Amino acid sequence: MSGALPALFLSHGAPTLPLEDIPASRFLKALGGELTRPRAVLMVSAHWETPTPTLGGAAMPKTIHDFYGFPDALYAMKYPAPGDPDLAACVADILREAGFEARVHPRRGFDHGAWNPLMLVYPDADIPVVQLSIQTALGPAHHLALGKALAPLRRDGVLIVASGNSTHNLGDPRRAPTHVEPPGDVRAFDEWLIEAVSEGRIDDLLDYRARAPAGAHHHPTEDHILPLFVAMGAASNGATAPGRLIHQSYCLAILAMSAFAFDGETADL
Repeated sequence: MSGALPALFLSHGAPTLPLEDIPASRFLKALGGELTRPRAVLMVSAHWETPTPTLGGAAMPKTIHDFYGFPDALYAMKYPAPGDPDLAACVADILREAGFEARVHPRRGFDHGAWNPLMLVYPDADIPVVQLSIQTALGPAHHLALGKALAPLRRDGVLIVASGNSTHNLGDPRRAPTHVEPPGDVRAFDEWLIEAVSEGRIDDLLDYRARAPAGAHHHPTEDHILPLFVAMGAASNGATAPGRLIHQSYCLAILAMSAFAFDGETADL
């Protein structure tokens, strides 16, 4: 990698993940110690959707509790990591140069797709974090191109973290406690995704709704899989770099929690 940081895709599961002792939370707690410490994190969360790519530019972003009906302890949690307005402006410029209509939101805080995993990976909250929105209506190819534009940041000490979920159909009536084995079709989609990512099968992945087992069922909306394409695009030239599986588990029976690292070469800034 010649000093480049990886780009990561992490499955963040339910908002209660920081409160739970499950394989996915234990994996995330160990992950920070296995990574080279970045100067900043660029977080792409499934839970911030805007018409055009938008960067969070707040110096001290607030913790957003964008969920309801959960334990009081979850609403008391804060993730006081600093923002980095200069980095936000820099990333916006990079995206504009690549042809995107990028903007900076001066007050945006961290939604739970951002702080939920980061609270486990970097619990000291001492690394600056800038969040980047997704554009769900624009689909996988748009997000792959977005990641391609961001790739040089990896050689400048910025850890690109894409936060979503390997499967994400919360309306599936088969939801169950985490100890329950996942249904066969959940596991089949997850295994297909792992194989396609590991082999760099970009055409299959871009068309996952038609080519993966029950692809549209496991992502009835695309918001939680689109961050994967940003991480994949940031791996090299945005084309075919394979990813490494770094975690596989399941929670609530219907949520696959797979995580990937993309280590491809990048060009200098």
